[in-house]
Order: sequence, then C-alpha cells, then structure tokens
Amino acid sequence: MITILNREKTLLNSFIAELRDAAVQRDRMRFRRNLERVGEVMAYELSKTLDYADTTVETPLGEAEVALPTDEVVVVSILRAGIPFHQGFLNYFDRAENGFVSAYRKYGKDGTFTVKVEYISCCDLTDKTLILVDPMLATGASLVLTYNALVEHNGKPRRTHVAAIVASEEGVEYTRKHMPKQSTHIWCGAVDQELTVRSYIVPGIGDAGDLAFGEKL
Repeated sequence: MITILNREKTLLNSFIAELRDAAVQRDRMRFRRNLERVGEVMAYELSKTLDYADTTVETPLGEAEVALPTDEVVVVSILRAGIPFHQGFLNYFDRAENGFVSAYRKYGKDGTFTVKVEYISCCDLTDKTLILVDPMLATGASLVLTYNALVEHNGKPRRTHVAAIVASEEGVEYTRKHMPKQSTHIWCGAVDQELTVRSYIVPGIGDAGDLAFGEKL
C-alpha cells in the first residue's frame, strides 16, 4: 500500500515547498526544521493505521475511556539526512525504540554505484512495527538493502512503514517489488517522475544531507 500525502491540500505542502525552494533551503536551520515538521505530520497520519485498545485513565474527578495504540514501534533512520526527519517521528512516537543505519553509495569511475551498509544500531525487531525513515527515496536500493540487513541482524518486524519526503516513481516501484507486499506501507510526501543517470530525483530537493548539515568531502 502507498499513501502520497501532498495529493491533499494541507499545510504539509507548505513544508515541502520550502524544502524544495532553492532560496529558502539555504537556511540550514529552517531546512532541518522542515524535515522535522514533515516527520511530525507523517507520524500523525501513520498513527491512524496502528492497532488500538480501549483503556481506562484515572482523572482527578473520575475515569475516562480512551483508545491507545498497542503497537511496539521502532523508528529507524538512515544516516545522515534522516536525523531531523527521524526526530519528527520521535516527537510523536515519544516512547518508541530507535535504530540507526549507515548506508551510502559507493561510486565507480564509470558513474555506477553500489550501496554499502556499514553500521547498524538497533533493538530486536521481531513482531514489532518498524518505521523506516529516509527523506529521499531515489532508486530504493539503499532502503531495501537496509531493510534486509535489519531483518538479518535484528529479526523480522510484524509490519513495516517506509517513510520518505520525496520519492521517485522508480524508487517507489522498486521498493514495492522488493519489500513484503502484505506487511509494508509506503508513505511519501511527494512523488516525482524523473530520476537522473546518477540517480538524483528531479525536481526533488537536492542533497538533503548537505543541505541539513553542510557539504561533505
């Protein structure tokens, strides 16, 4: 299943517009905050799909019935651009467990690349609800490789939510093809059509990691 949030007219579109805007995105603090705000909106929308159970809460004047989520949520982000986006989810899923993965593209002289996973820090995922967050879903290769590495080392989650701010159509299709179909829900802020020969999304945002934290060597 896939949900594309900018197809509705909501305030989310303002945050995505500022992330795309070449003039506004020069302000790194605002760029990071917009990544975070999209994460907050997406976390709220995603929360509607969780399992809930009725619970009684004691108030100073009596009792109140409320439905609370029962999922054991684990938020995992791909470094480094995923950190502010991750924080947006954590602002809402404040009791969630957390994980971090270092995955990167290793380019060859001919411009082609392979994806390398160097580092995983995560809890046991067995039968839990995994929220795998990465601002940009370009080819989908990094995300699928990250998911497979997590399953191999940390167990298989009961359900998985893939969260991206901007995705390419190709990346969405690759992810849908290579992730468990019955237990995966893909959430995108926006989906763009074009992917360049170096696998950058157009119009996209640019390099989200560089924009958030500064250029790397």
